Amino acid sequence: MKVVLAFDSFKGSLSSEAAGRAASRAVRSVFPDASCDVIPLADGGEGTVAAVVEAADGSYATLQVTGPLGKETPATIGLIHKEKAEGPTAVLEVASLCGLTMVPESERDPYRTSSKGVGEAIIQLLDRGIRSFVVGLGGSATNDGGMGMLAALGASFTDRAGNRLLGYGGDLASIASIEWSGIDSRLKESAIKIATDVSNPLCGPTGATMVYGKQKGASPEQQASLERAMTTYADRIEGAAGSSWRLAPGAGAAGGLGFALLALGGEVVSGARWLIDAVALRERIRDADWVITGEGRSDNQTIYGKLPVQVAAAASETGTKCMLLSGSLGDELGELEERFDGCFSIVKAPVALEACMEQAEELLEQTVRQLFRLLRAAR
Repeated sequence: MKVVLAFDSFKGSLSSEAAGRAASRAVRSVFPDASCDVIPLADGGEGTVAAVVEAADGSYATLQVTGPLGKETPATIGLIHKEKAEGPTAVLEVASLCGLTMVPESERDPYRTSSKGVGEAIIQLLDRGIRSFVVGLGGSATNDGGMGMLAALGASFTDRAGNRLLGYGGDLASIASIEWSGIDSRLKESAIKIATDVSNPLCGPTGATMVYGKQKGASPEQQASLERAMTTYADRIEGAAGSSWRLAPGAGAAGGLGFALLALGGEVVSGARWLIDAVALRERIRDADWVITGEGRSDNQTIYGKLPVQVAAAASETGTKCMLLSGSLGDELGELEERFDGCFSIVKAPVALEACMEQAEELLEQTVRQLFRLLRAAR
Protein backbone atom coordinates (compact mmCIF):
# COMPACT_ATOMS: atom_id res chain seq x y z
CA MET A 1 0.00 0.00 0.00
CA LYS A 2 1.20 3.50 -0.84
CA VAL A 3 -0.20 6.48 1.04
CA VAL A 4 0.56 10.12 0.31
CA LEU A 5 0.19 12.44 3.30
CA ALA A 6 -0.21 16.04 2.10
CA PHE A 7 -1.52 18.26 4.90
CA ASP A 8 -1.76 21.99 5.36
CA SER A 9 -0.73 23.15 8.83
CA PHE A 10 -3.18 23.00 11.71
CA LYS A 11 -2.73 26.69 12.51
CA GLY A 12 -1.23 27.31 15.93
CA SER A 13 -0.83 23.66 16.84
CA LEU A 14 0.67 21.39 14.19
CA SER A 15 2.91 22.06 11.19
CA SER A 16 2.12 20.37 7.89
CA GLU A 17 5.26 18.23 8.22
CA ALA A 18 4.40 17.17 11.79
CA ALA A 19 0.86 16.29 10.70
CA GLY A 20 2.23 14.15 7.89
CA ARG A 21 4.66 12.35 10.20
CA ALA A 22 1.93 11.63 12.75
CA ALA A 23 -0.36 10.22 10.07
CA SER A 24 2.51 8.17 8.66
CA ARG A 25 3.17 6.54 12.04
CA ALA A 26 -0.50 5.66 12.32
CA VAL A 27 -0.66 4.09 8.85
CA ARG A 28 2.44 1.97 9.50
CA SER A 29 1.07 0.83 12.86
CA VAL A 30 -1.67 -0.92 10.89
CA PHE A 31 0.17 -1.68 7.63
CA PRO A 32 3.88 -2.03 8.62
CA ASP A 33 4.98 -2.43 5.00
CA ALA A 34 3.10 0.62 3.74
CA SER A 35 5.00 3.21 1.71
CA CYS A 36 4.24 6.64 3.18
CA ASP A 37 5.22 9.78 1.26
CA VAL A 38 4.98 12.85 3.51
CA ILE A 39 4.62 16.04 1.43
CA PRO A 40 4.40 19.21 3.56
CA LEU A 41 2.17 21.82 1.90
CA ALA A 42 1.05 25.41 2.45
CA ASP A 43 -1.01 28.04 0.64
CA GLY A 44 1.43 30.94 0.66
CA GLY A 45 1.21 31.52 4.38
CA GLU A 46 3.25 30.18 7.27
CA GLY A 47 5.13 27.03 6.30
CA THR A 48 5.44 27.82 2.58
CA VAL A 49 9.24 28.16 2.63
CA ALA A 50 9.78 24.97 4.62
CA ALA A 51 7.35 23.02 2.45
CA VAL A 52 8.89 23.98 -0.88
CA VAL A 53 12.50 23.58 0.30
CA GLU A 54 11.73 20.13 1.67
CA ALA A 55 9.85 18.97 -1.39
CA ALA A 56 12.05 20.56 -4.06
CA ASP A 57 15.38 19.74 -2.38
CA GLY A 58 16.11 23.43 -2.03
CA SER A 59 18.19 25.34 0.47
CA TYR A 60 17.77 28.09 3.04
CA ALA A 61 19.28 31.54 3.42
CA THR A 62 19.02 33.73 6.50
CA LEU A 63 18.72 37.50 6.04
CA GLN A 64 18.64 40.33 8.55
CA VAL A 65 15.63 42.58 7.98
CA THR A 66 13.48 45.11 9.80
CA GLY A 67 10.57 43.36 11.49
CA PRO A 68 7.00 44.67 11.56
CA LEU A 69 7.62 46.82 14.65
CA GLY A 70 10.88 48.32 13.35
CA LYS A 71 13.33 46.02 15.15
CA GLU A 72 16.00 44.03 13.31
CA THR A 73 15.14 40.35 13.00
CA PRO A 74 16.46 37.29 11.14
CA ALA A 75 14.29 35.93 8.35
CA THR A 76 14.58 32.58 6.59
CA ILE A 77 14.28 32.53 2.80
CA GLY A 78 13.99 29.46 0.59
CA LEU A 79 16.04 28.96 -2.57
CA ILE A 80 14.94 26.43 -5.17
CA HIS A 81 16.77 25.42 -8.31
CA LYS A 82 15.12 24.21 -11.49
CA GLU A 83 16.72 22.54 -14.45
CA LYS A 84 17.52 24.92 -17.32
CA ALA A 85 16.75 27.91 -15.10
CA GLU A 86 19.17 30.82 -15.23
CA GLY A 87 19.38 30.98 -11.46
CA PRO A 88 17.57 30.06 -8.25
CA THR A 89 14.09 31.20 -7.35
CA ALA A 90 13.82 32.88 -3.96
CA VAL A 91 10.74 31.99 -1.93
CA LEU A 92 9.79 34.62 0.65
CA GLU A 93 7.20 34.16 3.34
CA VAL A 94 5.59 37.37 4.62
CA ALA A 95 4.69 35.53 7.83
CA SER A 96 8.41 35.45 8.75
CA LEU A 97 9.20 38.97 7.51
CA CYS A 98 6.34 41.03 8.92
CA GLY A 99 4.04 38.35 10.31
CA LEU A 100 1.25 38.63 12.84
CA THR A 101 2.90 36.06 15.11
CA MET A 102 5.93 38.38 15.32
CA VAL A 103 3.84 40.99 17.14
CA PRO A 104 2.64 40.36 20.72
CA GLU A 105 -1.13 40.55 20.91
CA SER A 106 -0.96 43.54 23.25
CA GLU A 107 1.13 45.47 20.67
CA ARG A 108 -0.94 44.80 17.56
CA ASP A 109 -1.72 48.11 15.90
CA PRO A 110 -1.69 48.50 12.10
CA TYR A 111 -0.69 52.16 12.50
CA ARG A 112 2.66 50.97 13.97
CA THR A 113 3.57 48.07 11.67
CA SER A 114 5.44 48.11 8.37
CA SER A 115 6.25 45.77 5.47
CA LYS A 116 9.74 47.31 5.17
CA GLY A 117 11.42 43.95 5.80
CA VAL A 118 9.94 42.48 2.62
CA GLY A 119 11.62 45.18 0.52
CA GLU A 120 14.89 44.78 2.40
CA ALA A 121 14.88 41.03 1.74
CA ILE A 122 14.27 41.58 -1.97
CA ILE A 123 17.13 44.10 -2.17
CA GLN A 124 19.55 41.65 -0.53
CA LEU A 125 18.48 38.88 -2.89
CA LEU A 126 18.86 41.18 -5.91
CA ASP A 127 22.39 41.88 -4.69
CA ARG A 128 23.01 38.12 -4.82
CA GLY A 129 21.99 38.04 -8.47
CA ILE A 130 18.52 36.56 -7.97
CA ARG A 131 15.87 37.70 -10.40
CA SER A 132 13.07 35.20 -9.75
CA PHE A 133 10.85 35.59 -6.68
CA VAL A 134 7.82 33.96 -5.15
CA VAL A 135 6.29 35.95 -2.30
CA GLY A 136 3.81 34.12 -0.07
CA LEU A 137 1.28 36.59 1.32
CA GLY A 138 -0.27 34.84 4.30
CA GLY A 139 -0.23 35.88 7.94
CA SER A 140 0.97 39.49 7.82
CA ALA A 141 0.73 41.94 10.72
CA THR A 142 0.64 44.95 8.40
CA ASN A 143 -1.96 47.17 6.78
CA ASP A 144 0.36 49.64 5.05
CA GLY A 145 -0.57 48.85 1.44
CA GLY A 146 3.00 47.72 0.87
CA MET A 147 4.25 51.25 1.48
CA GLY A 148 7.06 50.04 3.74
CA MET A 149 8.24 47.54 1.15
CA LEU A 150 8.14 50.12 -1.65
CA ALA A 151 10.09 52.61 0.47
CA ALA A 152 12.80 49.98 1.07
CA LEU A 153 12.91 49.34 -2.67
CA GLY A 154 13.56 53.01 -3.47
CA ALA A 155 10.21 54.76 -3.69
CA SER A 156 10.13 58.09 -1.83
CA PHE A 157 7.07 59.18 0.16
CA THR A 158 6.89 62.66 1.64
CA ASP A 159 4.35 64.64 3.64
CA ARG A 160 3.20 68.23 3.00
CA ALA A 161 6.25 69.61 4.83
CA GLY A 162 8.60 67.61 2.62
CA ASN A 163 9.52 65.16 5.35
CA ARG A 164 10.28 61.63 4.18
CA LEU A 165 7.85 59.01 5.50
CA LEU A 166 9.18 55.66 6.69
CA GLY A 167 6.29 53.47 5.56
CA TYR A 168 4.24 52.47 8.60
CA GLY A 169 0.48 52.07 8.40
CA GLY A 170 0.01 55.36 10.18
CA ASP A 171 1.98 57.13 7.43
CA LEU A 172 -0.61 56.40 4.75
CA ALA A 173 -2.74 59.40 5.70
CA SER A 174 0.26 61.77 5.59
CA ILE A 175 1.41 61.11 2.01
CA ALA A 176 1.49 64.30 -0.04
CA SER A 177 3.74 63.12 -2.87
CA ILE A 178 5.41 59.98 -4.23
CA GLU A 179 8.62 59.75 -6.24
CA TRP A 180 8.49 56.45 -8.11
CA SER A 181 11.65 56.79 -10.20
CA GLY A 182 13.90 55.61 -7.37
CA ILE A 183 12.51 52.07 -7.45
CA ASP A 184 15.39 49.62 -7.94
CA SER A 185 15.80 49.21 -11.70
CA ARG A 186 16.78 45.55 -11.31
CA LEU A 187 13.13 44.75 -10.59
CA LYS A 188 12.33 45.44 -14.25
CA GLU A 189 14.34 42.36 -15.21
CA SER A 190 12.86 40.24 -12.42
CA ALA A 191 9.87 37.89 -12.30
CA ILE A 192 7.67 38.10 -9.20
CA LYS A 193 4.92 35.60 -8.41
CA ILE A 194 2.46 36.73 -5.73
CA ALA A 195 1.36 33.54 -3.99
CA THR A 196 -1.98 33.98 -2.26
CA ASP A 197 -5.36 32.33 -2.06
CA VAL A 198 -6.99 35.58 -0.92
CA SER A 199 -9.00 37.30 -3.67
CA ASN A 200 -9.83 40.55 -1.85
CA PRO A 201 -9.30 43.87 -3.65
CA LEU A 202 -7.31 46.62 -1.95
CA CYS A 203 -10.17 48.89 -0.90
CA GLY A 204 -13.88 48.73 -0.18
CA PRO A 205 -16.04 46.56 2.13
CA THR A 206 -14.22 43.38 1.02
CA GLY A 207 -10.79 45.05 0.93
CA ALA A 208 -7.69 44.63 3.06
CA THR A 209 -8.61 47.05 5.85
CA MET A 210 -12.29 46.28 6.35
CA VAL A 211 -11.91 42.49 6.24
CA TYR A 212 -8.54 41.90 7.93
CA GLY A 213 -7.81 45.09 9.86
CA LYS A 214 -9.53 43.93 13.05
CA GLN A 215 -7.38 40.82 13.46
CA LYS A 216 -4.30 43.04 13.15
CA GLY A 217 -5.44 45.22 16.03
CA ALA A 218 -7.46 47.96 14.32
CA SER A 219 -10.41 49.46 16.14
CA PRO A 220 -13.54 50.31 14.09
CA GLU A 221 -12.44 53.95 14.11
CA GLN A 222 -8.96 53.01 12.90
CA GLN A 223 -10.43 50.84 10.17
CA ALA A 224 -12.50 53.73 8.86
CA SER A 225 -9.50 56.07 8.95
CA LEU A 226 -7.15 53.53 7.34
CA GLU A 227 -9.68 52.81 4.61
CA ARG A 228 -9.83 56.48 3.65
CA ALA A 229 -6.03 56.72 3.74
CA MET A 230 -5.64 53.53 1.69
CA THR A 231 -7.92 54.88 -1.02
CA THR A 232 -5.88 58.08 -1.30
CA TYR A 233 -2.66 56.04 -1.25
CA ALA A 234 -3.95 53.90 -4.13
CA ASP A 235 -4.78 57.07 -6.10
CA ARG A 236 -1.22 58.32 -5.67
CA ILE A 237 0.53 55.00 -6.41
CA GLU A 238 -1.54 54.41 -9.54
CA GLY A 239 -0.95 57.98 -10.65
CA ALA A 240 2.81 57.64 -10.17
CA ALA A 241 3.08 54.20 -11.81
CA GLY A 242 0.57 54.88 -14.58
CA SER A 243 -1.82 51.98 -14.15
CA SER A 244 -4.56 50.63 -11.85
CA TRP A 245 -4.44 47.52 -9.67
CA ARG A 246 -6.65 48.26 -6.65
CA LEU A 247 -9.55 46.08 -7.86
CA ALA A 248 -7.40 43.14 -8.91
CA PRO A 249 -8.10 39.89 -7.01
CA GLY A 250 -5.39 39.52 -4.39
CA ALA A 251 -4.52 43.23 -4.26
CA GLY A 252 -5.79 43.31 -0.68
CA ALA A 253 -3.71 40.31 0.46
CA ALA A 254 -1.31 40.91 3.38
CA GLY A 255 -2.69 44.36 4.15
CA GLY A 256 -2.26 45.56 0.58
CA LEU A 257 1.15 44.05 -0.14
CA GLY A 258 -0.51 42.32 -3.09
CA PHE A 259 -1.33 45.76 -4.54
CA ALA A 260 2.25 47.00 -4.16
CA LEU A 261 3.71 43.85 -5.73
CA LEU A 262 1.29 44.17 -8.65
CA ALA A 263 2.55 47.72 -9.11
CA LEU A 264 6.06 46.26 -9.39
CA GLY A 265 4.94 43.97 -12.22
CA GLY A 266 4.11 40.92 -10.11
CA GLU A 267 1.66 38.20 -11.13
CA VAL A 268 -0.93 36.82 -8.70
CA VAL A 269 -0.98 33.00 -8.54
CA SER A 270 -2.82 30.59 -6.26
CA GLY A 271 -0.42 29.79 -3.44
CA ALA A 272 -1.80 26.27 -3.05
CA ARG A 273 -1.68 25.51 -6.77
CA TRP A 274 1.82 26.95 -7.14
CA LEU A 275 3.16 24.78 -4.33
CA ILE A 276 1.35 21.69 -5.61
CA ASP A 277 3.10 22.20 -8.94
CA ALA A 278 6.44 22.98 -7.27
CA VAL A 279 6.44 19.72 -5.29
CA ALA A 280 5.21 17.65 -8.29
CA LEU A 281 2.25 16.39 -6.27
CA ARG A 282 0.38 14.87 -9.21
CA GLU A 283 3.36 12.74 -10.21
CA ARG A 284 3.88 11.57 -6.62
CA ILE A 285 0.26 10.48 -6.09
CA ARG A 286 -0.21 8.82 -9.46
CA ASP A 287 0.46 5.29 -8.12
CA ALA A 288 -0.84 5.88 -4.57
CA ASP A 289 -3.74 3.97 -3.02
CA TRP A 290 -4.75 6.85 -0.78
CA VAL A 291 -4.08 10.55 -0.37
CA ILE A 292 -4.76 12.06 3.04
CA THR A 293 -4.99 15.83 3.49
CA GLY A 294 -6.41 18.18 6.08
CA GLU A 295 -6.21 21.49 7.96
CA GLY A 296 -7.25 23.07 11.23
CA ARG A 297 -10.90 23.57 10.26
CA SER A 298 -12.82 22.64 7.13
CA ASP A 299 -16.27 23.85 6.08
CA ASN A 300 -18.04 25.04 2.95
CA GLN A 301 -15.53 27.92 2.67
CA THR A 302 -12.80 25.35 2.05
CA ILE A 303 -14.14 24.72 -1.45
CA TYR A 304 -13.09 28.23 -2.53
CA GLY A 305 -9.54 27.31 -3.42
CA LYS A 306 -8.17 26.24 -0.03
CA LEU A 307 -5.32 23.78 -0.06
CA PRO A 308 -7.17 20.53 0.83
CA VAL A 309 -9.55 21.00 -2.10
CA GLN A 310 -6.59 21.63 -4.41
CA VAL A 311 -5.06 18.36 -3.19
CA ALA A 312 -8.37 16.57 -3.79
CA ALA A 313 -8.52 17.97 -7.32
CA ALA A 314 -5.01 16.68 -8.04
CA ALA A 315 -5.98 13.27 -6.68
CA SER A 316 -9.13 13.22 -8.81
CA GLU A 317 -7.05 13.90 -11.94
CA THR A 318 -5.01 10.77 -11.26
CA GLY A 319 -7.93 8.61 -10.10
CA THR A 320 -6.58 8.36 -6.54
CA LYS A 321 -8.87 8.18 -3.51
CA CYS A 322 -8.57 11.17 -1.17
CA MET A 323 -9.53 11.51 2.49
CA LEU A 324 -9.93 14.75 4.50
CA LEU A 325 -8.96 14.78 8.19
CA SER A 326 -9.24 18.18 9.89
CA GLY A 327 -9.29 19.53 13.40
CA SER A 328 -12.99 20.29 13.05
CA LEU A 329 -15.70 20.24 10.40
CA GLY A 330 -18.50 22.73 9.78
CA ASP A 331 -22.11 21.72 10.39
CA GLU A 332 -23.08 21.87 6.72
CA LEU A 333 -20.40 20.29 4.58
CA GLY A 334 -22.46 20.32 1.40
CA GLU A 335 -20.25 20.46 -1.64
CA LEU A 336 -17.14 19.71 0.40
CA GLU A 337 -18.22 16.09 0.83
CA GLU A 338 -18.44 15.72 -2.94
CA ARG A 339 -14.72 16.48 -3.28
CA PHE A 340 -13.48 13.73 -0.96
CA ASP A 341 -13.99 10.01 -0.41
CA GLY A 342 -14.43 10.73 3.28
CA CYS A 343 -14.41 13.79 5.57
CA PHE A 344 -13.51 13.34 9.25
CA SER A 345 -12.88 15.45 12.32
CA ILE A 346 -10.07 14.27 14.58
CA VAL A 347 -11.83 15.58 17.72
CA LYS A 348 -13.60 12.76 19.55
CA ALA A 349 -15.70 14.66 22.13
CA PRO A 350 -16.64 18.20 23.19
CA VAL A 351 -13.45 19.79 24.51
CA ALA A 352 -11.93 23.26 24.89
CA LEU A 353 -10.14 24.64 21.83
CA GLU A 354 -6.88 25.02 23.76
CA ALA A 355 -6.94 21.33 24.71
CA CYS A 356 -7.64 20.32 21.09
CA MET A 357 -4.68 22.34 19.88
CA GLU A 358 -2.38 20.86 22.50
CA GLN A 359 -3.46 17.31 21.61
CA ALA A 360 -3.68 17.78 17.83
CA GLU A 361 -0.83 15.40 16.97
CA GLU A 362 -2.14 12.63 19.22
CA LEU A 363 -5.72 13.08 18.00
CA LEU A 364 -4.68 12.97 14.36
CA GLU A 365 -2.60 9.84 14.87
CA GLN A 366 -5.45 8.08 16.69
CA THR A 367 -7.97 8.95 13.99
CA VAL A 368 -5.74 7.77 11.12
CA ARG A 369 -5.02 4.53 12.98
CA GLN A 370 -8.73 3.76 13.40
CA LEU A 371 -9.53 4.59 9.77
CA PHE A 372 -6.81 2.31 8.47
CA ARG A 373 -7.87 -0.47 10.83
CA LEU A 374 -11.28 -0.18 9.19
CA LEU A 375 -9.70 -0.31 5.73
CA ARG A 376 -7.76 -3.42 6.77
CA ALA A 377 -10.95 -5.11 8.00
CA ALA A 378 -12.74 -4.26 4.75
CA ARG A 379 -10.08 -5.97 2.61
